[in-house]
Amino acid sequence: MKKVLIALLVFTMGFTLAACPEDEDVEIAMITDYGDIDDESFNQGTWEGIVEYAEEHGIEYGYYRPAEVSDAEYLASIDMAVEEGADIIITPGFLFEQAVWEAQYEYPDVKFVLLDGEPRETEESDPDVADNTVGVYYEEHESGFLAGYGAVREGLTDLGYMGGIAVPAVVDFGIGFIAGAYYAAAKEDAELNFPDDRYTFLGSFDPSDEYESQADGWYGGGTEVIFAAAGGAGTSIMSAAGANDAWMIGVDVDQSAESDTVLTSAMKDLAGSVQLILDEYYDDNFPGGETRHLGADQDGVGLPVEREDDIDPWRFETFTVEQYENIFDQIADGSVVVPDSYADLLDFIDENDLDAIDIEEDTVEP
Repeated sequence: MKKVLIALLVFTMGFTLAACPEDEDVEIAMITDYGDIDDESFNQGTWEGIVEYAEEHGIEYGYYRPAEVSDAEYLASIDMAVEEGADIIITPGFLFEQAVWEAQYEYPDVKFVLLDGEPRETEESDPDVADNTVGVYYEEHESGFLAGYGAVREGLTDLGYMGGIAVPAVVDFGIGFIAGAYYAAAKEDAELNFPDDRYTFLGSFDPSDEYESQADGWYGGGTEVIFAAAGGAGTSIMSAAGANDAWMIGVDVDQSAESDTVLTSAMKDLAGSVQLILDEYYDDNFPGGETRHLGADQDGVGLPVEREDDIDPWRFETFTVEQYENIFDQIADGSVVVPDSYADLLDFIDENDLDAIDIEEDTVEP
């Protein structure tokens, strides 16, 4: 087991909708979600995996950014990708669930990869994964747990959490973060200051002066580290951390290159999981009709320990790589079962004889 997610460093000019000429086939296509391919988060991690794979194998690739966040615009982008020759289309984010459900039947000869979701006819419908589609989930609660555990083992005991929009993945990151922090506090015999008013969902994944000001207030009030599971809005927290000589924790991909304030990042192996499916597709073994759940047991989540450049993402001074690998292995083999709901969090706190948490259910699961 590798226990380490190494950041892909891909520097390339991408395609936009206007930059995919009709006379040039795009074999592998990505439709962006809420942000762009340089969002330093989910889209970027997915895109970098596609770029590395396609360039290594000499395959034409491109991305399409919808005009707005809506099923109609997602479908319009999928239509354009298919018209320009796409054989396999990768969509990052649960917001694509309805669009991919429709597209998988409209284009049965095209393969679809839906990250962080499964195709559904409506939000309330049961999953319906066709033979030309694969769904992928990541165990965000495990990644969040590792981030919270590492921060407290480092000696940081005044914590904050800023999620973007309270979608399932962002909620799970936060639940895991609480569990990891309290589990580590018991190891260190430390008392945490993690109050209900230092746990919030911003309502957006976009940067904002308002979010920077809010984070600045938290840091000024004594918060030592904020876990920002907030996509592009994380850059606002980075700025506030820099102004206060404090730490923040990044999300989805290794964000250590973005700021010296990034203590670590709660990562998903977006690039690796996409590349594995592309390999299976080109080996005529596409896992259609399947939904994968990738956690520590499959190296699907983790903290960054090294990179392919000269930047060191391991900024812990007290928490060691050996300690990280030990807790990672315990999660991977099931010795430590990380909660993924508020009810399970309370059970986890009780079963492990941890201090009672100060964060209410409607704050964690709004």
